[in-house]
Amino acid sequence: MLYSQRPVITEQPVCTLRSLRSVALTVPDPKASRDFYHEVWGLTAVDEDGDRFWLRATGTEHHVLDLRPGDTNALGGISFALGTPREVDEAAIALERIGVPMLRTPGLLDDAGGGYGLQFVDPEGRTIELSADTFAVSSQEPGGRRAVPRKIAHVVLNTTDIERTAQFYTQVLGMRISDWSERQMAFLRCNSDHHVIALNQATWPSINHIAYEMTSIDHFMRGIGSLRAHGIAPQWGPGRHGPGDNTFSYFTDPAGLVCEYTSEVAQIDEDAWLCRTWRRTPELSDTWGTAGPPSTTVRSAMAGIPDLGARSLVTPRDADYFYGAPEMAAVS
Repeated sequence: MLYSQRPVITEQPVCTLRSLRSVALTVPDPKASRDFYHEVWGLTAVDEDGDRFWLRATGTEHHVLDLRPGDTNALGGISFALGTPREVDEAAIALERIGVPMLRTPGLLDDAGGGYGLQFVDPEGRTIELSADTFAVSSQEPGGRRAVPRKIAHVVLNTTDIERTAQFYTQVLGMRISDWSERQMAFLRCNSDHHVIALNQATWPSINHIAYEMTSIDHFMRGIGSLRAHGIAPQWGPGRHGPGDNTFSYFTDPAGLVCEYTSEVAQIDEDAWLCRTWRRTPELSDTWGTAGPPSTTVRSAMAGIPDLGARSLVTPRDADYFYGAPEMAAVS
């Protein structure tokens, strides 16, 4: 048993995550979302398969966003990079040993980015992919005044049990907690970036938002200006967060999901960094004091809708592996 009424205990993490590769989203109209992220947000459409689309930023990942069709908004999955195929195989053995449900055992991946990987399900039903040897692409830093995201900076996940979810991602996947925002949010890193995943205590599991990193604060502001030119105003921002020290400006996409431009994310010195607990006050949420309160629209969009994820696709050894809001807790 991995999760029941007791915390997960592992001798060591199953792997060493290198970075956050990409995020998959399920939306009712993938083409409308593709058009927004390609024509307005600044990503480049690199591949498609019917009504599924892959988009890249200017960094070295083949793609950072995978748009898929579905009846409602949902998180399709999160992909992390490992160093080698052997690390993928070793992670699979360790995950099997502690009873984590697998969706895909190690092998060649059949999506547009290629590579060798596996997929498993976390205790709230999210699909997590670990991969290596994906298709290599060269960095394409934007020239001139063009504002284009460099990579996905972080994904914020709504969770019904922040303590246990943080414990899973730290003990099983080896992430480290950089900071807390009281006990409402936890900021987790897997490399020198202050956070690549943040957890937000909520009523149900869902995706809160995805943040895209701009190469500089100048490109960050130009990106906001570009969206204004398309008639799209920020729904919170611009400002600068306390935890992570990153700039922020939040928008909603055609599906009603929240996307963020950010820049200047704090870099962690593992030997010197001390995790702290931040108070949840307006002056620490926005240290510049420029953003004002978030709009009711973006607050509602950040809450999302209940997302069971891949729970129905696996038969875990112990039904207590999954947890969530009371109305979502039953596993067939």
